[in-house]
Amino acid sequence: MALWPVYMDARDPEPTQELHDRESLAPVFDALNAYAATMHFNGQSTIELESDRASGETYCLAHHPTEADDGSRTMMVASIRHLDTMVKREGKWLFAERRLLVNWTDTRPTQP
Repeated sequence: MALWPVYMDARDPEPTQELHDRESLAPVFDALNAYAATMHFNGQSTIELESDRASGETYCLAHHPTEADDGSRTMMVASIRHLDTMVKREGKWLFAERRLLVNWTDTRPTQP
């Protein structure tokens, strides 16, 4: 089972990418360096707790501005849903799985 399956199209039942361990997350976060900045608004979260296991769903709007060498700028906004499974081990809550589903993206030019 993948630690973090990524669905770039939330309607597709097959993940676009599957990450299986913590080390495989590093390139994902490295890829964010392509943007001038990133900002994520997380909200509308629900959590269901059952003893030492929990599941949750969180909505996120991720903002990714870019600036080209000619000074032109764009803003890519992605609507993301995280479907999480957590476990409590030795008194600490840990992610057992996080499914990332991209509902939509929108890229537009912005003013300098």
